[in-house]
Amino acid sequence: MKEQQRLLSVNDLRVYFPGKKSGLLGKPRPIRVVNGVSFDVFQGETLGLVGESGCGKTTLGRALIRLGHPVVSGSIAFEGREISTIGNRDFRALRKEMQMIFQDPFGSLNPRLTVRQILGEVLQVHRIARGEAARRRIEELLDVVGLNREYSNRYPHEFSGGQRQRIGIARALAVNPKFIICDEPVSALDVSIQSQIINLLKDLQRDLGLTYLFIAHDLSVVEYISDRVAVMYLGKIVEIADSGELYANPKHPYTRALLSAIPNPEFGGKKERILLHGDLPGPMNIPVGCGFHPRCPSAKAECSTREPKLQELTSTHGHQVSCLLYE
Repeated sequence: MKEQQRLLSVNDLRVYFPGKKSGLLGKPRPIRVVNGVSFDVFQGETLGLVGESGCGKTTLGRALIRLGHPVVSGSIAFEGREISTIGNRDFRALRKEMQMIFQDPFGSLNPRLTVRQILGEVLQVHRIARGEAARRRIEELLDVVGLNREYSNRYPHEFSGGQRQRIGIARALAVNPKFIICDEPVSALDVSIQSQIINLLKDLQRDLGLTYLFIAHDLSVVEYISDRVAVMYLGKIVEIADSGELYANPKHPYTRALLSAIPNPEFGGKKERILLHGDLPGPMNIPVGCGFHPRCPSAKAECSTREPKLQELTSTHGHQVSCLLYE
């Protein structure tokens, strides 16, 4: 990938939620949902983020734009400015630069408001446009996402899932953001509609110069849309590389197991499936050492006592892996 400007830098980000107390006098044990994550997102790229349900993908995305109130430590720098410690008033101004597209295209829209009111509310809150200027901006947004202007007076329940997601995309675009977190934006849609939304996102990125963090569990979709891919397991990133490199040459045993589950589209084609034994541990019961070692088919004795660090491989530029097999 060519040299690009770093838009977002995350360093040792930790997101803990308060857990239940153990006994009458016991202190609550923190639930470690995101546990020491570091990565960069470059201007104009799409960074895919994959992993099993419960690994912390959505919590990570929400923490970047401070949705919810988790306990966060670590550093988040946007365009070189530290934003993890700034006040709410300063961060509110920054929200115009960072937006989110949600997984549920119905639950994320207010059912009591028309499309015009949903989009107009964003323009009003951020003091972008009012009156006739707002009307023109709403019509422009509907054109951009491929919806008829006449739909502006309809309510969310009058649309299909794909159309509702286009409204969600229009809402994110209303403030002219630079960075958009796409939180599984097509997982609730039919396969035929998924491709339309993915292609729309790619067209918008090309035309508007957008940068995406694309969170998903569908590895085929992530491969298609992403420039680089980060693999997350139990609150940590275990591997990150260019999309083509990671899919062709996965290094971490967990990444190999994930990719082995992708169906082979060729007639009669077979792929050796790597089956993982056991379930994903909970964030309150993270194993000592490497978090993946209880399920890893290549685990060594030291994997249960020593925690690996995310390090770049000497053989491939930009390919990072967190595994003792490569230390």
